[in-house]
Amino acid sequence: MARKRPSQPSRGGELNIIGGDWRSRKLRFSDAGGVRPTPARTRETLFNWLANEVPGSHCLDLFSGSGALGLEALSRGAASATLVEHNRTLADALRDNLSLLKSRDGNVVCQSVDPFLAGPAPRPFDLVFMDPPFRQGWLERIFTLLMENGWISTGGLVYAEYESERSTPVAPPEWQLHRQKTAGQVTYCLFKVGTKNPA
Repeated sequence: MARKRPSQPSRGGELNIIGGDWRSRKLRFSDAGGVRPTPARTRETLFNWLANEVPGSHCLDLFSGSGALGLEALSRGAASATLVEHNRTLADALRDNLSLLKSRDGNVVCQSVDPFLAGPAPRPFDLVFMDPPFRQGWLERIFTLLMENGWISTGGLVYAEYESERSTPVAPPEWQLHRQKTAGQVTYCLFKVGTKNPA
């Protein structure tokens, strides 16, 4: 009797961790939802910016997708990372990859970002990563929720990616644009959260 061939994993993408304890580890993720992970070169620039901030930090990775940002932060010594992804197939792949990496510091939440941020934060995060779908008006809306509901700590940092043809997103008055760079059709920036400037 012929043996059954093992089932093949669904086609998807491959994510390469570029620094830290898991450097050069290759992880698979589903192609569900049209995921476009933050490119390795962009991640390298970002984590150079954050070299002194990541170790021991508590991170929130919104629109997590492949988990490129949250997993990279964990690899580089973040104390915890919460990865929020509404697509169940992608969320399951994130859990599988955390298990593969034997990480107990990552937590996956399968939920849309809006309702996740709608209530008070259980604790503020030190770093927030945002790589939302382009041209859907997410950034300013999420910035407001982060501040109103206490999701980001004073002195924390918020990273955002957006399409290069648009202007720099309007941030809350407590935030200062700390770093910004454009690579082709994508611009990415880092905001530092301070206290509100007196009128």
